[in-house]
Amino acid sequence: MTDKLVVALLFGGRSSEHSISCATAAGVLTAIDREKYDVIPIGITRDGTFTLQPDDASLFALNAEKLPTVEDNGTRILWPENASTHELSVTENGVTRTLGNVDVVFPILHGPWGEDGTVQGLLELVDLPYVGSGVLASALGMDKHFTKTVLQQSGIPVAPWRTVTAFEWRTDPDAVRAAAAELGLPAFVKPARAGSSVGVSKVKQASELDAAIETAFAEDDRVLIESSVAGREVEIAVLGGRPGEASRASVAGEIVVTGRDFYDFAAKYLDAPGIDLVCPADLTAEELATMQALGVQAFDAIGGEGLARVDFFLTADGFVINEINTMPGFTPISMFPRCWQESGLSYPALIDELISVALARAA
Repeated sequence: MTDKLVVALLFGGRSSEHSISCATAAGVLTAIDREKYDVIPIGITRDGTFTLQPDDASLFALNAEKLPTVEDNGTRILWPENASTHELSVTENGVTRTLGNVDVVFPILHGPWGEDGTVQGLLELVDLPYVGSGVLASALGMDKHFTKTVLQQSGIPVAPWRTVTAFEWRTDPDAVRAAAAELGLPAFVKPARAGSSVGVSKVKQASELDAAIETAFAEDDRVLIESSVAGREVEIAVLGGRPGEASRASVAGEIVVTGRDFYDFAAKYLDAPGIDLVCPADLTAEELATMQALGVQAFDAIGGEGLARVDFFLTADGFVINEINTMPGFTPISMFPRCWQESGLSYPALIDELISVALARAA
């Protein structure tokens, strides 16, 4: 029997999506095939400390009353000293010991300082193979303004938007309000670089705009004001192929909003009412084929690797892409694994595939 592969699971982090990353870790720790993999759970605290955490999914499970977090237990992870070794070490109580060689890193981090190319850059510096997109695609996918810019240049429909900097808002708020008026109401106000609907507001009246912008600026120094698109909210999961293989897309899922303004943080992760997740979505064969092709086209346009979830609106005039998430959630109620499960790829098999593709890319 061959030796098991060693997977370093990175989770937590400095972003406002820290707890969601922890919940994703719980999902992966539960599902990963222990016959094939040894797992090193590396939790990043809210202040950015890399710690060795217990291999216990229950510690990081999503709980609406107390969101999971990475606690600083005093351990410190030491990354390889150069690109010629894949050896990790940990310091604890003044003693340093080896954790052995790592075959692949699984950075299930959401938001800035994790999903945005920063951790990917760290892993590139020490030449550690990792799951998911590289530095450029991660940075593009994290930044809604540049995602839209690239997709628009590639001929892919996106919702009209205006990006506002903190400086613009401080120095000429009337110009920002005028730009928002041109886009029309209702509109969405979003941080350029945040996820899980953190800092997002739906603006129905002009009097709500200022507060929505301030909420978004609490998360980032650039904010998008985006036209509301009337249509069904549908999502598709994309997997990148091995070198020479084409990317492929799953069946679609649909978010049916019945009792909320939009699919917000509470609905996504705290099981708040007013949202139904339907998978597979009720689409015609032609609609699904179009959506799959657009999802793969968008993934390839940003240079995506490994995985992504692509979010659409299905309007009377066709599909409009809303966002690309290069590290979508793996929580028990997340759409990405569910879409693949409905496509015939189980949760453990999905993890196998992501690790296999990452290692093939690094070979």
